[in-house]
Amino acid sequence: MERTPIQKATSNDGKTVAIISYLTIIGLIAALMMNNKEKTALGQFHIRQSIGISVTGLALGLLRFVPGIGGIAISIVGLLLFIAIVLGLMGAFSGAQKPLPFIGEKYQEWFNMIS
Repeated sequence: MERTPIQKATSNDGKTVAIISYLTIIGLIAALMMNNKEKTALGQFHIRQSIGISVTGLALGLLRFVPGIGGIAISIVGLLLFIAIVLGLMGAFSGAQKPLPFIGEKYQEWFNMIS
């Protein structure tokens, strides 16, 4: 009986990089480093989306300092960003390059230097 070598899973399709990019800032940094070694279109797409979500979260985090409505606004923004991360992860798991609703196309434009 002839033995066939076991195929190891690789990130050639970019799914691994895409998924890792949504898992905290450390995951984003790891995904950037992994994508630099072996560039994939899927990995680049999801890294841009993840950077966009992170930058949006940091920028809108300043709302907490607005007296009166800051607490409510940051709660709503936090929920929307959580939904964006879930949508991004779902796209990464399926291997799709579907931009996030409303702002995903802009993230691709703004962060096109990520390659």
